[in-house]
Amino acid sequence: MGAETCTSPLAGTDLGMGPAAAGGVTLSERAASHIANFLAKRGKGLGIKLGVRTSGCSGMAYKLEFVDLEDPEDTKFQSHGVTVYVDPKSLSYLAGTELDYVREGLNEGFKFNNPNVKSACGCGESFNV
Repeated sequence: MGAETCTSPLAGTDLGMGPAAAGGVTLSERAASHIANFLAKRGKGLGIKLGVRTSGCSGMAYKLEFVDLEDPEDTKFQSHGVTVYVDPKSLSYLAGTELDYVREGLNEGFKFNNPNVKSACGCGESFNV
């Protein structure tokens, strides 16, 4: 599962999450469908966990993993029937982010539409807020 960054803000958009998108994390319908299919193929999993880690030339990189056991410190969001978990340290960097699944030419993968990104490196693997 690849990840890219995007500086397009989603001002005031609620994408089926319940809480206002400005503070929450959402999935596009394509991303939710893709994740639900992955979870079904795995045969287990409560949802996905999004986070950030220090990495790359711009300072931070996204991390994405399956959740099999809930961490009570994580914040949970529902988006298009999929549960999204975010750890407390990453939440401020991901607030308002939409995770999309896109095909661009021969490439396909997850794309983070994060309104908090101030700059990203040329390869698209890391970002700065």
